[in-house]
Amino acid sequence: MSRIVIALGGNALGNTPLEQLELVKQTAKPIAKIIAMGHEVIVAHGNGPQVGMINLAFEVASKSNKNVPEMPFPECGAMSQGYIGYHLQNALQAEIALLGLKKQIATVVTQVEVSPDDPAFSAPSKPIGSFYSQDEAQTLAIEKGYEMKEDSGRGYRRVVPSPKPIGIVEIDVIRTLVGAKHPVITVGGGGIPVVKDNGFYRGVAAVIDKDFASAVLASELNADLLVILTAVDKVSLNYGKPTQTDLSEITVPELEKHIKDGHFAKGSMLPKVEAAISFVKANPSRKAIIASLSKAALALEGKSGTTITRS
Repeated sequence: MSRIVIALGGNALGNTPLEQLELVKQTAKPIAKIIAMGHEVIVAHGNGPQVGMINLAFEVASKSNKNVPEMPFPECGAMSQGYIGYHLQNALQAEIALLGLKKQIATVVTQVEVSPDDPAFSAPSKPIGSFYSQDEAQTLAIEKGYEMKEDSGRGYRRVVPSPKPIGIVEIDVIRTLVGAKHPVITVGGGGIPVVKDNGFYRGVAAVIDKDFASAVLASELNADLLVILTAVDKVSLNYGKPTQTDLSEITVPELEKHIKDGHFAKGSMLPKVEAAISFVKANPSRKAIIASLSKAALALEGKSGTTITRS
């Protein structure tokens, strides 16, 4: 039996609550199989589409009705954790019951600490919310102090920092639940980013990469395995080209060389690979797997995915 942290992409959960409610039924199946194998399972997930939807809804509502407040970004992240967690735990509960297991699943609304000195706060880069014209963007920048940037010719969007996670605030609660053999859903969307302010935590408008947060979570739980689930079966070199080469097993030094050679895109595979490396490097007994959601159980058997070892 292994302790496994599974990082699930937010795009696998759909763009609306109704779409998500249906999609999580399929998402739950491979995760339930891993639970049924006897492993201790902790699920982390993204929230990109979902937190953007929540942020936009309050933004639009506050424009048309002055009685509707604008919702701070940390609170939008907390809302997304709650409703994604509800859907996931509901679907997982049903699926493991069909497999004859009696387990309760808990969602922990999770704060993740970041450093106030993280250089990301000086260079916001993560786009959130809706698109605006240049004039609207300038008005928002003046009135609300937002950092606005042009996004791929589609208009201007607010950008927020994406600092690196340094600790999981609720880690003791998570350890207690995992120790009691309960599957746990946590670190949703990379967690609610918080900084220490006079000894207390304060939420900040930022987005933490969920793969990096999952790697920190896995390390703090002393997990045996970090499984990062994505849309492709394996990590590839020369992705999408005639010379594409799929990787089944690879060591950290080999993977680091491929990063230097520019094989992995910043917005997609690179953070997954870097998160896997950070987890595996700390302990020679650890492994990480990057695989597709549909083949997650097969990946644990070495029949799919890319397995990453320290040496």
